[in-house]
Amino acid sequence: MDNRAEVREFLMTRRARVSPEAAGLPAGTQRRVAGLRRSEVAALAGVSVEYYAKLERGALGGASAAVLDSLSRALHLDDAEHAHLLDLARAADGIPSSGRGRRRAARPGAPRPSLQWMLDSITDSVAVVRDQRQDLVAVNALGRAFYSPLIGDGGRTPNFARFQFLDPASREFYPDWDLFAGMCVAIIRAEAGRDPHDKGIQDLVGELSTRSETFRTLWAEHDVRTHGAGTKRFRHPVVGDLTLVYEELALTAEPGQVMLVYSAEPSSPSAEGLRLLASWAAAEPRPAAAP
Repeated sequence: MDNRAEVREFLMTRRARVSPEAAGLPAGTQRRVAGLRRSEVAALAGVSVEYYAKLERGALGGASAAVLDSLSRALHLDDAEHAHLLDLARAADGIPSSGRGRRRAARPGAPRPSLQWMLDSITDSVAVVRDQRQDLVAVNALGRAFYSPLIGDGGRTPNFARFQFLDPASREFYPDWDLFAGMCVAIIRAEAGRDPHDKGIQDLVGELSTRSETFRTLWAEHDVRTHGAGTKRFRHPVVGDLTLVYEELALTAEPGQVMLVYSAEPSSPSAEGLRLLASWAAAEPRPAAAP
């Protein structure tokens, strides 16, 4: 991806989002731009207007940590956005923030046996591992049943983003589809910032931009986020509505891969739904692995 274009669009969209009132500045009546002017951002960040204009044109290489921190404060960046700005700066300096070199897109292989054993030991919660390209890498038994709409017949590599934007079944599976769509794109944007030379991410963004107008619109907003923890609603075709909490854990042995564990509040209807789903999964024949 073009780092200068990424920097330019990110800074411009963040600047447009901050109102003068939020920045403690008088709004005035002759404003021609949404949000802050370049001169106002420069003043808030403690840099010259010329230098900020240079940064916003995409020339982020060589910017000091102090300047980036000041810029983050001026633009009211949250933690995920600040991390993304640092990733863009490292990419501009030619330093891969992820520790991963340039690589070709490759189909995920079988997970390490020890990773699969660990997932299999989790029996009351949904546990999955995805990579930075949104491919499903590994899953426990309950997760396989839970994500059956995404996994399908096992003849392809399941991908969370392709399911979200290209499969009509996702709109039934995700009652809060618009929220999930925004989260999905923001996570991919953050991953692209961490590893801008990953061809798998580039190919995924190109495919989804071509095939989904919603993805194109969201991608142009330059929002970023990390998954972290939270609550999501699902509508499963077998057990109906489920409200689950999730935690994301980075796998240090596999850079770029994360484990997501979805659990239900004890004794809740959703916990009973997961128990029913586990019983259903145990009674269903397990599909053969794809060659």
